[in-house]
Amino acid sequence: MSDGRLVIGNRRYSSWSLRGWMAVRLAGLKVTVTTIPMTRVDGAGATPAIKAVAPAGLVPFLEHQGALVWESLAICEYCAELAPALWPADRAARGTLRSIATEMHGGFLPLRRAFPMNLGARASTAVRDARMSAEIAADLTRIAALWAQAIALTGGPFLNGAAPGAADAMYAPVVNRIHGWNLTLPPAASAYVEALLAHPAMREWQADADAEPAEWILPHYEAMISDEQLR
Repeated sequence: MSDGRLVIGNRRYSSWSLRGWMAVRLAGLKVTVTTIPMTRVDGAGATPAIKAVAPAGLVPFLEHQGALVWESLAICEYCAELAPALWPADRAARGTLRSIATEMHGGFLPLRRAFPMNLGARASTAVRDARMSAEIAADLTRIAALWAQAIALTGGPFLNGAAPGAADAMYAPVVNRIHGWNLTLPPAASAYVEALLAHPAMREWQADADAEPAEWILPHYEAMISDEQLR
């Protein structure tokens, strides 16, 4: 029996939806997942259908046992109240990982704008290089350093330690971006990317993205990752 619902956008593109969904999935909440396809009419994540059901007009949006929770980081924190292992048990490590997760929530805009999440395609090195900049390189350097800091505290292989947690949920779309756009990272950071991609929750999200209807594909996002833009 369901205890509520989680409203998300297309799994193929919706990075914020992935964050909220993964926290819910890792916490083991029993909710029905409702997918509302995104369009280019009102922006990638704010369609009239989403605005009709979500308080902020954006996904993800969680309804659970009377609680209404929106914003991915808030969903992570709510899930951690029910499943405390989503943060490290050690207070100092927990504080650091909360900071790392919050930095993802509000930062790395050059990377996120230039390399949107697209789980249906992989970019060539030519397309990747055409979109690369010094600001993006700085973002990647900072992300790799944050991952190394977290893993040094928790022992890895995930940011949260032996099992992924809230911080991993916040960085899951970045992992998909790095994979899909063939972005280059130091070996330790690349190992983390491979570990998270191999986790059952990430594989489940990818499989569901692959099964989405063809009419949900947004040409704008497909063009960004295509060699056609270079011709």
